[in-house]
Amino acid sequence: MRITGGQVFDLKEGFVQRELCMDGGCVANASADGKTYDATGCYVIPGLTDVHFHGCQGADFSDGDPQGLQTMADYELSRGVTQICPAGMTLLEEQLAVICKMAAAHKKSSTAGAELVGVNLEGPFLSYAKKGAQNGDWLHKPDADMLKRLIDVSGGLVKLVTVAAEEPGAMEFIDRAKDWVTVSLGHTTADYDTAMEAYGLGASQATHLFNAMPPFTHRAPGVVGASADSSHVRVELICDGVHIHPSVVRAVFKLFGVKRVVLISDSLRCTGMPDGKYPFGGQEIVLKGNRATLAHEPDTLAGSVTDLMGCVKKAAEFGILLHDAVRAAAVNPAKAIGIFGRYGSLEPGKAANAAVLDENLNLKAVIFQGNVL
Repeated sequence: MRITGGQVFDLKEGFVQRELCMDGGCVANASADGKTYDATGCYVIPGLTDVHFHGCQGADFSDGDPQGLQTMADYELSRGVTQICPAGMTLLEEQLAVICKMAAAHKKSSTAGAELVGVNLEGPFLSYAKKGAQNGDWLHKPDADMLKRLIDVSGGLVKLVTVAAEEPGAMEFIDRAKDWVTVSLGHTTADYDTAMEAYGLGASQATHLFNAMPPFTHRAPGVVGASADSSHVRVELICDGVHIHPSVVRAVFKLFGVKRVVLISDSLRCTGMPDGKYPFGGQEIVLKGNRATLAHEPDTLAGSVTDLMGCVKKAAEFGILLHDAVRAAAVNPAKAIGIFGRYGSLEPGKAANAAVLDENLNLKAVIFQGNVL
């Protein structure tokens, strides 16, 4: 297939008006058949990768329900998110093992929906003081042996883990885990020095920057300052217009540069659903408009109800160049979990996964494995 007339995302040159050819499920230099898709007046971008989201359409990864995971994959693909790395909550090891096994089974058997490319363990190695919407009863001290067991039962799908750097045993955990997965600092009370030590040992990401961590101030820069001073560290950013002020979104792109920002949705099961009450990691959340909060703590955000494509659009509305917003939602997350060799850009040989956006950045078409859905 040839996609004609569109402004095609180019990693080095921005958006370039040219044809995009696909052949046999891969981006190619030429197309073997006569099929064309007219993208005149539109942007053609790589399919996005969400490395941190919990659910959508009434389903949550932590439920351990295979049909629910399929529902999530189908919905994400319909929104131009062609690769998914769903996140587990703070749960007991037994339940985390269930969802890891489910992910491995889905990877082997599913033939529909966005491709499952990883599993993100956001919990349970977190700080009680910064647990946010996580269930404090199920928190666990950093435990590399436990992590390794979960990696094994997932068939190697676990790609990300969050840890609170100040917790006892966290540094030893980071030192071992860094060779297995991307280690991210989050849900933490760590100060600047502690975070710098963790980054020096091999942690390389910050989980939803600013949220569930000490504030960035002029005398106590905390995890945010340590992340900025550690050039190998990428930072997740929830760009839903609720979690982070537009000015701060702009500041993060300036401070870290476009290559180090990873847009995430952190979306919940109520994404794509009507207002109401929904279960969440052994708790209950309330959705009203674009805000989801804990039922018993109405000032505590539980997560986002905006999918990653919606976050790209929000970033552009906030003044981020579209090319930079797309890079932060396609290129950088793919690099963060080690799949950029196959996904994340529209270079020959890579997966033929793309999205077509109209001039107002509304999703017009999704192309998956070379086929227009």
